[in-house]
Amino acid sequence: MKGFIIEELVQWETVEQGVQRRIIAYDERLMLVKVRFETGGVGAAHRHPHSQITYVESGVFEIEIGGEKRVLKKGDSYYAEPDVLHGAVCLEQGVLLDAFSPMREDFIPS
Repeated sequence: MKGFIIEELVQWETVEQGVQRRIIAYDERLMLVKVRFETGGVGAAHRHPHSQITYVESGVFEIEIGGEKRVLKKGDSYYAEPDVLHGAVCLEQGVLLDAFSPMREDFIPS
């Protein structure tokens, strides 16, 4: 992907009930993903070999990283180191903006 990306032209993909994602842009070193949650939506605890920085664009989320839980709201962010177990529960409908390095090849349809 190069140049300008018009968000409204990028399709939402259902990840699981109450959770959708929109891959905004990526190359082999970096990926930006918007994840939309309904209240009660769960980003199940998982781990991956990528560095992840997440910004809370809207809503309220309970975030767990490496066994520690915090409630984050609009404007907050977090960093999940590679291979550290982390997950999210949406307490109030919202959107997370995830940046991954390197890009998540598993997010790209084959």
